[in-house]
Amino acid sequence: MSGETGRSNAARGVWPYAAAAVFAGSGVLALWAMGRVWWCGQRDPRFFVAQVDSACNSQHVFDWYSFSHLLHGVIFFWVLWWLGKRWATLKPWALPVAVLVETAWEVLENSPMVIDRYRQTMATGYEGDSIVNAVGDIAFCVAGFYVAQRIGFKASVALFVVLELVMLWFIRDNLTLNVVMLLYPFDFIRQWQMGG
Repeated sequence: MSGETGRSNAARGVWPYAAAAVFAGSGVLALWAMGRVWWCGQRDPRFFVAQVDSACNSQHVFDWYSFSHLLHGVIFFWVLWWLGKRWATLKPWALPVAVLVETAWEVLENSPMVIDRYRQTMATGYEGDSIVNAVGDIAFCVAGFYVAQRIGFKASVALFVVLELVMLWFIRDNLTLNVVMLLYPFDFIRQWQMGG
């Protein structure tokens, strides 16, 4: 009897991970259906691209903006942890919910509406993400989720601040500025980001 209970608990434990994989896979299919390229059109596959103003940005596995997606995972973990304290049934589904939200953002981020909005800010030649980059972004989100789970709230806040400042220093952009510029592009921020 206890063996059957253990197997059923193990099976129940697999479902959230299976759901997360299905959500991510659905996002890949949606991006493919939208006509997104699989990898950089330059045909020079790379793991990391450091030049944010190059045509290869957002076209390879990782770039500077991958750290913003890691911070998405940190935010999602703590929001879902807080919600899970109120609705205990959410706890085992927190990771799939985070993957679902991140995947939905990847699809929305690569819609013509959002790409055009990015072009109104610093990213004048932005073409959207490749599918490989979107998968990398989802992976970084999952990594951020697990990092936040392991290091606790105070260390998560410190990590958030450090990564935001590092990105600000190296690329004149970060998650906070990205959100601000998407919602309301300020000319003085745009000029500063372009080095003016």
